[in-house]
Amino acid sequence: MRAKVLMLITLSTSVIFTFAQQGSIGNEELKELRKSYDKNDPATRAITNALTHNSLKDLVVNLENEGKIDHLFKYKVKVSGITDQKSSGRCWAFASLNTLRPAVIEKLNVSSFEFSLNYLYFWDILEKSNLFLENVIATIDKPWDDRYVEWYFKSPIDDGGVWNLYVNLVQKYGCVPKSVMPETNSSNSTRQLTSIIKTKLREQGYNLREEFGGKKSDRKNIEKQKLTMLSDIYRILSLHLGEPPAEFTWRYETKDGEIKSFEKYTPLQFMQEILPDVKYDEYVMIMNDPTRPYYQYFEIENYRNTKEGVNWKYVNLPNDVIKQICVASIKGNESMYTSSDVGKQLNNKEGILSLDNYDYQSIYGISFGMDKKARIITRESGSAHAMTLIAVDVDENEKPTKWQFENSWGSSSGYNGYLTFTDAWFDEYMFRFVAHKKYLSADVLKVLEKEPIMLPPWDPMF
Repeated sequence: MRAKVLMLITLSTSVIFTFAQQGSIGNEELKELRKSYDKNDPATRAITNALTHNSLKDLVVNLENEGKIDHLFKYKVKVSGITDQKSSGRCWAFASLNTLRPAVIEKLNVSSFEFSLNYLYFWDILEKSNLFLENVIATIDKPWDDRYVEWYFKSPIDDGGVWNLYVNLVQKYGCVPKSVMPETNSSNSTRQLTSIIKTKLREQGYNLREEFGGKKSDRKNIEKQKLTMLSDIYRILSLHLGEPPAEFTWRYETKDGEIKSFEKYTPLQFMQEILPDVKYDEYVMIMNDPTRPYYQYFEIENYRNTKEGVNWKYVNLPNDVIKQICVASIKGNESMYTSSDVGKQLNNKEGILSLDNYDYQSIYGISFGMDKKARIITRESGSAHAMTLIAVDVDENEKPTKWQFENSWGSSSGYNGYLTFTDAWFDEYMFRFVAHKKYLSADVLKVLEKEPIMLPPWDPMF
């Protein structure tokens, strides 16, 4: 009995000691925390009642900002129609093709036109699958806890991307009209398809490492095995999305009511015919990343979709320089691929992005003070969604006051499918842009002559 009592005393002392350790929350710390929250304060009670029974976002809408921002613009690219990516991460492909749609509509003299995103999506996932297996082969003798091996197996493929992935695909596979390879349930809602392909790829990658790791095997045997594995991926994609056409016939009706006769194309021929003047090497990716020096050229390692394709490369520039490029492009009637952290301060009902949309500080009595650099480093903010930049409004001195995106969330989202954002929001949450070289200054073009600085694929910005 005495031994049991001594044991209980020892355990109790141990528990007290644990709570008294430096850095833990003990009784004294709890007293301070309880004292800091005065639940008997009427204002605190009112806020508690409101927050426990309502949506936070509904409670922090800033009344003073409502109705202050319109959707009128002095300079706007001529665009037509809103696309809808549905429940997929293909915004980058929609935004890329949407920058070119106005030129196609004008060339064909049609009221509307859409490319097949399902067609590009098929090739994107197949190519990413091949790249994953190639990365497995390249690291086949490295241990499982090697950082590259862990990174590749963490997410073998996904449906996200940026402009250079679009370029890699369209230059290799061309493009087709939406009617030639329409959307399917799996292209509109990609989660289940990408999940099952990830499962299969991880199995295939594991088998490659088990069969060939640490052994002297010629590349021919590995390639044969890899092709067999890719045939499984091709089958899964074809069953979900349909098999992409090697060639197709297509006709259309002009705005004047003229029905053009059927023509036969390969996807590459179609792209070359409707976009003959587009030279992708004349477009440059730029970025605003305050965590790194400006006027530097960077490349993200392995950030591509095809084995032979180009990685994501960009010039890092300050926002004031980027804005000059954007204004020049819009004035030239050329929309731009851009991406941003669209979820921050988004009032989708009104189609407005403004730093003053929501007042979190007042309801909590707590300030939120990170700048853009701190948000990037801590992973609080980063580029999350690609859209097409189409408009800018300016003051009497031609200084930008607000901008507008053409989004790909359907016409019922935002302001008839568009999102208007303030110039101050631009500074904080815009990240990536694609511009034609003709809108870049000589000092920016000079940066492109440098060898890019290679960044790892797990960098916070990517």
